[in-house]
Amino acid sequence: MGSDLKVGDIMTKKVIIIPYGKNMQEVAKLMKKSEIGSVIVVEDTASKKARGIITERDIMQKVLAKGKDPYKTVVEEIMSKPLRVIKPDTSIEEAANAMRDNRIKRLPVVDEENELIGIISEGDIMKIFPLVIDLIEEKASVR
Repeated sequence: MGSDLKVGDIMTKKVIIIPYGKNMQEVAKLMKKSEIGSVIVVEDTASKKARGIITERDIMQKVLAKGKDPYKTVVEEIMSKPLRVIKPDTSIEEAANAMRDNRIKRLPVVDEENELIGIISEGDIMKIFPLVIDLIEEKASVR
């Protein structure tokens, strides 16, 4: 992309988490309340170790479409895993490529101890895309 921006520069720092043992109805309520399309699954609320992700699509395809009871189906049964993560010092271009190559829309961001510190989405990257185009054009005109 031609920019020096890193994942840590644009990631969302407040990540909504849900611990093991919670059911899909609780996940759906949390998503609605927080106005988000995914939650990161952790072992317990004190943990910062991300274990999986649940998206709206997961709920539709793995619970509702299969006729599972959302009150009895717990997060660890349907979360997507292994969880693909990224470091905050990764370039935006590398993050975009990782999303494209893995056909995912969100990447949890972890620190050196693999503890959750943020999340980056396609939407986050698209918000800065005009800035990246401007930087590329600026560098091209200097030459």
